[in-house]
Amino acid sequence: MTEIEQLQARIDELEMKQAFQEQTIEELNQALTAQQFLIDKIQTQMKFMVGKVKGMEPSNMATEAEETPPPHY
Repeated sequence: MTEIEQLQARIDELEMKQAFQEQTIEELNQALTAQQFLIDKIQTQMKFMVGKVKGMEPSNMATEAEETPPPHY
């Protein structure tokens, strides 16, 4: 192999690596974007659930300690 052919082979290899890296970066970016969308959705749902729980009224049922025992005791 001549020196020019060796240089051309190295350039070709670098171009392939660079193309692969660009593809990988794009795939990672898409995955990160999807994950951020899910995180935002989960945060919104959590805020809604926290509001629902805070807005719940306490139960009208007495606790077990406050209950009178049944008459057969």
